[in-house]
Amino acid sequence: MTWQLAMILGTVAAWTLAGAAVLTHVAVREWRRRRAAARRSIEGDPIDTLTLQIRLGEIAHEIQALAASNAFAAAHHTRAAQAAYDALLAEACRRAGLPVEGPGEATARTSEAERLREELELASRGWTW
Repeated sequence: MTWQLAMILGTVAAWTLAGAAVLTHVAVREWRRRRAAARRSIEGDPIDTLTLQIRLGEIAHEIQALAASNAFAAAHHTRAAQAAYDALLAEACRRAGLPVEGPGEATARTSEAERLREELELASRGWTW
């Protein structure tokens, strides 16, 4: 009977250790998932940041194309594109942790000096567009 009791106790101990190992693995995986989610919420989602950089590049290219064109209402389109660029630039600065005063209205424009400062600050932090 003692060997039977030893087998039962050994089996119970093995299952207990296996269960503890599984629970530890699950707990560590959950902890890593939460830590990564917290880091993403603090730093921002890299996909959103990349999307913002791509959009900045598209708007900058559009402004250059409008400056070279003689299309009807080119000045109006240039002002609208510049206001969109300024708003995106302000959002990029906020994501990079820069103090920025964004345009108050959707059609408000930022001064050339402020725009240049923001672009240089973002470029010094590795942003490209």
